[in-house]
Amino acid sequence: MRAMVWSGVGAPLELRDVPTPTPKPDQLLLKVHACAVCRTDLHVIDGELARPKANLILGHQIVGTVEQAGAAVEGVRLGARVGVPWLGWTDGVCRFCRSGRENLCDKAQFTGYDLDGGYAEYVVADHRFCLPVPETFQDLEAAPLLCAGLIGFRSYRLAGDAARIGFYGFGAAAHILIQVAKYEGREVYAFVRPGDDAGRESALRLGAVWAGGSDEKPPQELDAAIIFAPVGALVPAALAAVSKGAPVVCGGIHMSDIPRFPYELLWGERLVRSVANLTREDGRTFLQLAPRIPIRTQVRRFPLEQANAALSAFRAGEIEGSAVLTP
Repeated sequence: MRAMVWSGVGAPLELRDVPTPTPKPDQLLLKVHACAVCRTDLHVIDGELARPKANLILGHQIVGTVEQAGAAVEGVRLGARVGVPWLGWTDGVCRFCRSGRENLCDKAQFTGYDLDGGYAEYVVADHRFCLPVPETFQDLEAAPLLCAGLIGFRSYRLAGDAARIGFYGFGAAAHILIQVAKYEGREVYAFVRPGDDAGRESALRLGAVWAGGSDEKPPQELDAAIIFAPVGALVPAALAAVSKGAPVVCGGIHMSDIPRFPYELLWGERLVRSVANLTREDGRTFLQLAPRIPIRTQVRRFPLEQANAALSAFRAGEIEGSAVLTP
């Protein structure tokens, strides 16, 4: 099969012919139809996440069809369409897994990081972590739901029942979650890069009641804020924007250092918390909700061999919504 292979920090992805993987007893072999690009892919390439797999195939927002099932897999139909998210395997027996917090499993393995991912024509995945994709979504539309949607949705749920919620960073996740918030009757306040008029206009067009730079304060206090951008300086900014008792949720796997800030910003029972990965329950809940809204994703398609161009455009902020690779 063809795959875009990453050999280490500083190296571009290289198109190679590699052996098509063979599924282990508990795995499925999937023919990849679409794989969305994620900021986590950039964190891996830039060396900001330690110890990725050697000669790695990136990609963890995969939509594909089942070509072959391992010997121990039952009840999976060949040709079925499934999605593969970031969380690719857990041990199932640790205290986190047994208490419904498999996203915190110490032995967890992640798609496109510990395990080869979807920047390829085929991928193998643990059948337990393959999620059914709603029929109403085309392959390209569905791919961003597998991370921008799922981890964004976990962040959103941890923000509580906020009537006024701030989104810091208006990328792929915010494009999806603003639709959930509107569906539930909440007001979204969007924070974009200072001077990003196009981003501000995009947020307003999608239904934000206010949009401004991340260096601005909203016109009224917020009940919660989610930080999608990997910028530690946004934590004190968000704390200054929310009311007493409100949570500030950090939705990324990596963030630059948080600068010092006065205790006054945290006082009043404000809360700062991170989001780690996702659970299968997050996936099932969100993918059942998405067609009811219905969520519409904005995508820009790139052929598989143009993965480096897709990553560069994503890094430069030139993608409105999500970049999606197709073999």
